[in-house]
Amino acid sequence: MSATETTQPEFTGWRAALWPIHNHELKKFLPLALIMFCILFNYTLLRDTKDTIVVNSAGAGAISFLKLYCVTPAAILFVILYAKLTNILSRENVFYAVVIPFLAFFGAFAFIIYPNLEALHPSAESIAALKIAHPALIGFIDIYAYWSFSLFYVLSEIWGSAMIALMFWQFANHVVRMRESKRFYGLFAVIGNVSLIVSGQLVRYCSEDIKQFYATPEEAWQMSLYLLMGSVVVFGVLAMMLYRWMYTTVLTDKRFFDPEEAGVPKKKKEKPSLMESMKLILRSPELGLIALLIMAYGVTINLVEVQWKNQLGLYFAGDKGGYNAFMGNFSTISGLFTIMFGLFLGSNILRRVSWFTAAVITPLVITLGGVIFFAFIFAKEWVDFILQAMATSPVAAASFLGAGIVILSKGIKYILFDSTKEMAYIPLDDELKTKGKAAVDVIGGRAGKAGGAFVQSNLQMVLAATAVTSGANIVSVTAPYAFGIFAIVCVLWLYAVKGLSKKVTAAVARRAEETKKAI
Repeated sequence: MSATETTQPEFTGWRAALWPIHNHELKKFLPLALIMFCILFNYTLLRDTKDTIVVNSAGAGAISFLKLYCVTPAAILFVILYAKLTNILSRENVFYAVVIPFLAFFGAFAFIIYPNLEALHPSAESIAALKIAHPALIGFIDIYAYWSFSLFYVLSEIWGSAMIALMFWQFANHVVRMRESKRFYGLFAVIGNVSLIVSGQLVRYCSEDIKQFYATPEEAWQMSLYLLMGSVVVFGVLAMMLYRWMYTTVLTDKRFFDPEEAGVPKKKKEKPSLMESMKLILRSPELGLIALLIMAYGVTINLVEVQWKNQLGLYFAGDKGGYNAFMGNFSTISGLFTIMFGLFLGSNILRRVSWFTAAVITPLVITLGGVIFFAFIFAKEWVDFILQAMATSPVAAASFLGAGIVILSKGIKYILFDSTKEMAYIPLDDELKTKGKAAVDVIGGRAGKAGGAFVQSNLQMVLAATAVTSGANIVSVTAPYAFGIFAIVCVLWLYAVKGLSKKVTAAVARRAEETKKAI
């Protein structure tokens, strides 16, 4: 530890609350924050666009099949390829090797694939014949019928898991010191979520405002894809330029990065294979508990989101422009909330309270919000007096209440859940922070989402006859059973946070003792 770092004064007043970054640290902090900005900007564009494309073509029912049978295998394949890349390429070149294929596809989708859908997709007649012949396989037939949309959905989902959870945070954990993380990590999410405001309004403009310049909605939508996917490519290239600048300008300065302090060996060691990484997870209680946290979040938020999107679809009743514009505004409000929460509460919570207190807030908020939301869906008699006071319908109330709960949950997730999860990695050795993290974050995250999709799809199959007999919406029929599973997972999540808290405290104390002895 340098003398400069030990003699720096404590922050006071508003500076301590809103901007606890030393001036000399801006050279390291700002490019990292801008990389997150670019990644989250693309993530928002892709997230909103993929839902609009799939829901308005194959239907919302296809989402569960895509997540379970397409996204999960693709995530596993990605981890295998990533492990291979880390064995043959440097840490820096792995980033480029991962990002460039994504950007190439998203650009090709807008400018090559979408304009030629009639030639590339199977005919409507052949798909109709398949559905008549194999009614039990309609979900899979829809994936095939709109294969380019399905591929777009899958790669958009992988972008979120790979680029945010793995590529950015693994790089941040590699270059950010433990003493810096409590000040940096909360603000990373704050600055990164400014992108939600910008990208959300871009989505809204492309969904509604741009229509006035074109004769037909399809022409307007084609231009929307040009603008949206062109932006994805531009911001992806910008992220790579910032990443390169970090390696050439920041990581060469020992004030900001010391390979020995970061746990990087002087001599290159042979990196473990994917199977060895999985063994590391099984041998490490810390990694196992982190994986449980990620899976619990994935399952609970998926159960809430599927029900919310179903209510939203019922509310807009096929209005494609209205649906996408709503999602654009949803992204903007999400960004605003995350920034305000991060500035005034999140970063201060991370610095002022214990790891357990900061980590337990996310499951508590999702548990309480989920209980309230599900009550508006399947327990209307409990909230009938509220609906009467608001002079609104259950569908409208559930649509807007669900949006509010998802915004609150994801804002807290970005600031507190992600930050505390990443802090739990820092005291671990370098081997666990690389291959182990890759398996935990990507496969664990996908397992959580796939678990939610598995529950939803199986509930729909089991209760299909009931829905047909009653004429009710199938997703709404599954709501009481989905809530039961939601409650069980929330309880397991809380127990996992408590268990991991003990491990983190012990690991930090052990690392501090080792550092003290070294000094």
